[in-house]
Amino acid sequence: MSSRMSEPLIVGRVIGDVLDPFTPSIRMGVSYNNKIVCNGHELFPSFLTSKPKVEVLGGDMRTFFTLVMTDPDVPGPSDPYLREHLHWIVTDIPGTTDITFGREMVSYEIPRPNIGIHRFVFVLFKQKRRQAVNPPSSRDYFNTRSFAAENDLGLPVAAVFFNAQRETAARRR
Repeated sequence: MSSRMSEPLIVGRVIGDVLDPFTPSIRMGVSYNNKIVCNGHELFPSFLTSKPKVEVLGGDMRTFFTLVMTDPDVPGPSDPYLREHLHWIVTDIPGTTDITFGREMVSYEIPRPNIGIHRFVFVLFKQKRRQAVNPPSSRDYFNTRSFAAENDLGLPVAAVFFNAQRETAARRR
């Protein structure tokens, strides 16, 4: 897969703020209510109340993956001093399947951006083996790079992000 796939991650500063440069090697599909998540597109928080469907479109049943969902813009993008906030971790996802076949290590937390436009990042890592990932101590001040290093996950194999901001009553209509 080409480096062109990671360009939106660079433009959106996901590479830099959350991840080190990497070459995507696995396709990952993320969708909320059948709406596919595309890099940099905006989704409304009212649309994000249930877990998304996440598919690993590669590897095989003997390869296992870890999914991390994080918000690097807490409490707001202009001063993200609480970076990052962890929203979800699913481990031991077999290749060619989806997250329902994995093990939810940290339950899904609904995105609730308060200040400004937040990026919500899904990152997929390939595990060296099953049951090799340990849970983080907290959702707050989560660091995707440190989590990957502590669990020997290496660089990501896929990532995608969307933007969301607080909905006003007028926007919900």
